[in-house]
Amino acid sequence: MVTLLCCLGLLLGGCMLVSGGQTASDTHPTGGNLSASFVSAEGEELQTLATGAGPTTMNVIVIMSVQQGELRLELLDPSGSVALAVEGRPDEQITKSGNIATDAQGNLRYRVIARGARNGGYQLLYQAAGQS
Repeated sequence: MVTLLCCLGLLLGGCMLVSGGQTASDTHPTGGNLSASFVSAEGEELQTLATGAGPTTMNVIVIMSVQQGELRLELLDPSGSVALAVEGRPDEQITKSGNIATDAQGNLRYRVIARGARNGGYQLLYQAAGQS
């Protein structure tokens, strides 16, 4: 099954063609996770993860892997600037963490960019800053 995901509007940018994609999430105001995997992916897509927390800062860990091609995930601050970028390397798991501000509604926004990516995926783990 092939899915074509397109964002509306030129400013939101891009479309992503995904084959064999699966996504699962468990979100709570104090923390949660999202995981996504695919057989192949090409393009770019802007995503929003509703945390339910309201405006706050989240400690975020990104875990990424890709068997072939390029895969990049950019976590965005409320103004749309890149706050944390993670770039996958073929046959290597990459982990990166940082503090990311949510928008006024408590959403974490991120962009996924794939170029000839095969057998890859990513996981976002987040927790409200100051939580233990």
